[in-house]
Amino acid sequence: MSQITTHILDTTRGKPAADVPITLFIQKDNDWQEMSTGLTNDDGRIGDLLHADVVLEAGTYRMHFDTNSYFNANNEQGFYPFVDIVFNIDASGSHYHIPLLLTAYGYSTYRGS
Repeated sequence: MSQITTHILDTTRGKPAADVPITLFIQKDNDWQEMSTGLTNDDGRIGDLLHADVVLEAGTYRMHFDTNSYFNANNEQGFYPFVDIVFNIDASGSHYHIPLLLTAYGYSTYRGS
């Protein structure tokens, strides 16, 4: 399993958000470098955003969720065209699960397990 995983739940529908494009970035010298991209599956998850053997260095990372494409696919007007979640990783090699709870007019996140 990837060191970073995610899932998106559409709390308005009470269902996972499928087919949402997600991009992972690392911050380097005040700039963002793209590391990987993926698309949520039917369960709203991406378990293989990175190869299982990739161990991330300590630093600041950003996960970009293209929520506009999800809302458009569902013929819904969303207020937030994207969600960026910025978080820090330590050097422990721990697993990081970054979930997104989404509605058309709000979102929340937390560090999952």
